[in-house]
Amino acid sequence: MSQSITDAEFATEVLKADLPVLIDFWAPWCGPCKAMTPIMDELATEYAGKLKVVKMNVDENIEIPGQFGVMSIPTFIIFKDGSPVDQFVGSKPKDDVKQKIDAVLAA
Repeated sequence: MSQSITDAEFATEVLKADLPVLIDFWAPWCGPCKAMTPIMDELATEYAGKLKVVKMNVDENIEIPGQFGVMSIPTFIIFKDGSPVDQFVGSKPKDDVKQKIDAVLAA
């Protein structure tokens, strides 16, 4: 299951993480965000020990989404070694997300 984080936890949970991190910027009222929740939870389980999956509610946290130019949700950013290395917007099939994750893990 993916973990929820706040603006205050971002540096510790994402930038200083030992593993690559996939962050899901979402809001509870967003239909496509809700559709992606089970996929993100499955990916968190499948990639346990290789990738960390976290969620950030953009209604409750505005600093970090603003810092990374999040204008639409859901927005997903993959961080590796504290830097963003891939980003995509909108709901995607699980296999498409896995391809992006696998590319980052292979690099």
